[in-house]
Amino acid sequence: MPVSRRRFLGYGGAGTAAVLLGTGAWDASTTYAAPSGTGNPFTLGVASGDPQYDSVVLWTRLALDPFAVDGHGGMPAKPVRVEYEVARDERFRHIVRRSSVVATPELGHSVHPEITGLQPDHEYFYRYRTGTEVSATGRTRTTPHPYSSPRELRFAFASCNAWQDGYFTAYQHLAAEDLDLVVHLGDYLYESGVKTNKRGVVTDPRFHTETFDLARYRLQYSLYKAEAPLQAAHAAHPWIHTFDDHEVENNWAGDLSQADTEPDQDPVVFRARRAQAFQALYENMPLRHEQMPSGPDIRYHRRLPYGRLADFTILDTRQYRSDQPCGDGASSTCDDRFDPDTTMLGGKQRKWLLDGFRQSRARWQVLGNQTPMGQTDWTPGPETHVWLDPWDGYVAERNKVLEAAQDEGVRNLVVITGDRHQNYALELKRDFADPDSATVGTEFVGTSVTSGGDGSDSTAQGEQFLAANPHLKFFNSQRGYVRVTVDRDKWRSDFRVLPYVSKPDAPISTRATYVVEDRHPHVHLA
Repeated sequence: MPVSRRRFLGYGGAGTAAVLLGTGAWDASTTYAAPSGTGNPFTLGVASGDPQYDSVVLWTRLALDPFAVDGHGGMPAKPVRVEYEVARDERFRHIVRRSSVVATPELGHSVHPEITGLQPDHEYFYRYRTGTEVSATGRTRTTPHPYSSPRELRFAFASCNAWQDGYFTAYQHLAAEDLDLVVHLGDYLYESGVKTNKRGVVTDPRFHTETFDLARYRLQYSLYKAEAPLQAAHAAHPWIHTFDDHEVENNWAGDLSQADTEPDQDPVVFRARRAQAFQALYENMPLRHEQMPSGPDIRYHRRLPYGRLADFTILDTRQYRSDQPCGDGASSTCDDRFDPDTTMLGGKQRKWLLDGFRQSRARWQVLGNQTPMGQTDWTPGPETHVWLDPWDGYVAERNKVLEAAQDEGVRNLVVITGDRHQNYALELKRDFADPDSATVGTEFVGTSVTSGGDGSDSTAQGEQFLAANPHLKFFNSQRGYVRVTVDRDKWRSDFRVLPYVSKPDAPISTRATYVVEDRHPHVHLA
């Protein structure tokens, strides 16, 4: 795997050697011995991510004691060699790759081997070994060749895993789905302290405090990743991940903390916290070396093709955005939300996105997006009462993006979104202020996995919300995820929901299915 000199020099405090040893760019020396007789270090599971037609990145993080308060996972303060195998079959009779990487303390003993030379659109199995201990087996899949025309794509998207709000049963069901990949749209964890668990029992004191430093972020990831359903979903499918706010802090914007009005929360202080959060994020997710942060900066927006059927364009709507207009709340009188100088994406990322509109030859252009893009008015009547943290707070840039999608001839623009803890199916208007404005795309907002607790299929709230937003076709506030099937003629979204998350093992069902036809950006019930 080639690494440019600029990239070599750009790695942050984790250290260049640690990064390259953990990705396999440098050979793992046999001098890095595994600890013997110390127990199972694969307590946090295995994962794969960012699949391409000839490669995929694998992940694990060694942690003999994942809840060690110092954030080191009970591991020795030295590098550990980790062997891995990749095979065509689950019994590992047909090995296609056998090698090793090195887990270093600088990266929390995580490894991210990037496996290249794979066959397009193929299923593979992988596992790790250190000493006499062997990890669980993971399954992954490469994407079709960029010039191919695959018949179908099956994926699911999810967001908002609040550990304290319920059981991760949705991931138990997601793991059993027949999918090519999973897209996670942010709030993989919540930074707040956790004083009670899902049964209302007081947790260990080391989880009570909010996350600010690297050790505490590592501990919070361990709390989440120790959950068996989440491990199963990672092991079953390759993931594409983007972050929202809670991976760092609620409603942060660029270099500004949510608490930016407090004297001690200047941008320098917040950037130091962001650097800690981003390092822990990299350590705990299946990410390529391009996503290794450099201090408080990380390159997370990226594009992954699925043949010529679809392009996944993954956005970062936090790192480059302007501060939220008129505060972080909701308003019906905030004129600053129309300011043409405010941005969700930043100028460089917006140009990258619009250039992608011009260059893409995919039939379906899929934007992985964190907060609702479509207008969501909370009150029927003449006033438009909206939340200011999502795209409703950045109207001018939203209009630029949607206008460009239409003007550049994007064949089918579909935005998939998390954050809201509710399910929506809606149509994207070129200008929501004009009732006669053209529909230029569609958006499916997926509910939370657990955030908000059990939820409900509230008829009264849904009727009010639908009445205020004529472009909105579906509303639901149960927990779950969205399962998507895409072919050359149709996009199908199944809203998969649970009756409760306050108890384990809830059944799952499809609450509704909405469809978009090729070249017709209108949402209708299947």
